[in-house]
Amino acid sequence: MSRIAIDLHMHSILSPCGDEDMTPNNIVNMAMIKGLDYIAVTDHNSALNLPAVTAVAKKTGLCVLPGLEITTLEEAHVLAYFNTVEKAMIMGEFVATYLLDIPNKPNFWGHQYILDEEDEIIGEHQQSLLAPSTLSVNKLYEKTLELEGVLVPAHVDKTSYSLIQSLGFIPENLGIKTLEISKKNTFSDAIQKFPQIKKYQLIHASDAHYLEDIAEREYFINLSDMKRRTLIDYLKKKDKFL
Repeated sequence: MSRIAIDLHMHSILSPCGDEDMTPNNIVNMAMIKGLDYIAVTDHNSALNLPAVTAVAKKTGLCVLPGLEITTLEEAHVLAYFNTVEKAMIMGEFVATYLLDIPNKPNFWGHQYILDEEDEIIGEHQQSLLAPSTLSVNKLYEKTLELEGVLVPAHVDKTSYSLIQSLGFIPENLGIKTLEISKKNTFSDAIQKFPQIKKYQLIHASDAHYLEDIAEREYFINLSDMKRRTLIDYLKKKDKFL
């Protein structure tokens, strides 16, 4: 087993709330400077910048887990991770069919730029990625299971866009094993506030919208290798990791 430095929740320039410096090259380079081993760029309800991010990271020693941060019907943010970019893109297309058709307002919400691996703008997503979704967490789970991915509810200790805040509990039928805690709280503080999360595996992430907010080499897990499937199995808390 190796000790791996992770940050599995950050946003690129595709997310309207992501700073314009959050380009594929800047994200990868900053993650390398900060000494991270594994990152996940998880834009709101879309995977369109993952091809560029993974292409840039491939030239370095940095590993990227393809993912999205999806807003469910319950107004909860849930991270969905996959072992290939293609599967993440399929999930992005699926989620798009459940977003309300509200045009993005760049001057109000921010631009939603799609970039290539040279950080050149190749498109701009016109439908608001912050628009409400009609996708239930149960439907999200079914699609994630079909694509052999894993769901990790995001920042469950927050007072907004948290699955616990929205429902009051983590549904047992979703097979969730790992929860994300925001960087503002320690695991102990989060457990004290929400005792029901004690039985879950907990991870920290930055939820970075700015380059400087990407995590330092501070959040660690133990993995036998750097394969995406191994990390997904860790988040699923497969027997070999118990």
